[in-house]
Amino acid sequence: MAGSSEQMNITMSVLGRFHLFQVARQLQDRGCLRRLITSYPAFETVKYGLDRKHLKSLVLHEISNRISVKFPDALRALIDPQYQVFEFFDRHAAWHIPRDTDIFMGLSSGALHSLRRARKLGALTVLERGSSHMLSQRRLLTEEYDRLGLKKVIVHPQVVEKELAEYREADYILVPSQYVKRSFLEQGIPESKLIHNPYGVNLAEFYPVPKADQIFRVIHCGNASLRKGVHYLLQAFFELKLPRAELWLVGPIAEEIAPFLKKFASPAIIAKGAFPQRELSRILSQGSVFCLASIEEGLATVQAQAMACGLPVVITTNTGGEDIVRPGVDGFIVPIRDVAALKEKILYFYEHPEARRTMGASALQRVQQGFTWRDYADRLIQHYRRILAEGA
Repeated sequence: MAGSSEQMNITMSVLGRFHLFQVARQLQDRGCLRRLITSYPAFETVKYGLDRKHLKSLVLHEISNRISVKFPDALRALIDPQYQVFEFFDRHAAWHIPRDTDIFMGLSSGALHSLRRARKLGALTVLERGSSHMLSQRRLLTEEYDRLGLKKVIVHPQVVEKELAEYREADYILVPSQYVKRSFLEQGIPESKLIHNPYGVNLAEFYPVPKADQIFRVIHCGNASLRKGVHYLLQAFFELKLPRAELWLVGPIAEEIAPFLKKFASPAIIAKGAFPQRELSRILSQGSVFCLASIEEGLATVQAQAMACGLPVVITTNTGGEDIVRPGVDGFIVPIRDVAALKEKILYFYEHPEARRTMGASALQRVQQGFTWRDYADRLIQHYRRILAEGA
């Protein structure tokens, strides 16, 4: 390998952006980023503080990716366009891995060929998996759609096959939460292959803003979908019928949620739509409590973002939030699909304004002291120094 455990060259590959631009920026600031291979155009990527000299932009794949998400569900059983997009990006990205790379990081579903290429160049390989093990994810979501009598191709078989191959071929798998780690252990992946590192939050973008009114407000932020458990949150809030209370759904509304919005229709349930990230601090700060009822996640970054805005949280076990949320201190963790538990914790915060303030302040302090992107990168570098030393 070209570098040492003290000075390392890290190459990252990601179709899209996700949280990895934050990680790349931190690695760049530490002199460790050799190259970021991305589908984002360079003029957009540099907005995240990344230097053009570290970038390789494969922008045609971003255009293909944005077209692929509009592909009709009815045809996805025959061909998965997103699989094709990830596959072509992966093959293209593999040839842009510098020869002096010490560690290659690739995002799951789009890294198999890149992992193989990096290994041939002598680099250690790390697969970034932001959700639970593919088989666990597929099982949970299949169960959810079956419970509701809905037919949907959860994950195309080609995607499953490729992810499983990536799990086998990567030297290490980087996971963001204990929840995700358990899902890999349950599928027989050895613990020695797993690197556990919880995500962070950018405190320059997420911070408390004064609340403009006295309305008790529950906020969900992110895609409103079955995977996010929004149908359970809608039911819980609707059945509580709290005076002077609102539920805000911030973000895109999936078509599958429309029947539940109709079933639980109320003037107090408001679909706010999507907002630019620069406006989310203001929006989140208008809440009294943040709630994420997800069926399956990895470690939803919006949890730390809400906490950074001073909100206590009510989350499910499968959000990955146990890594950052201390039950009864920063909020509460409830089982998935448990409407009664959601109602109980929302009602608690409604009836105990002092607990809202105390837990919200605790949540803010929690992310400030260990869960920033700087903290994430510090831990990551420590892990990488260890594995380079072990592989020397």
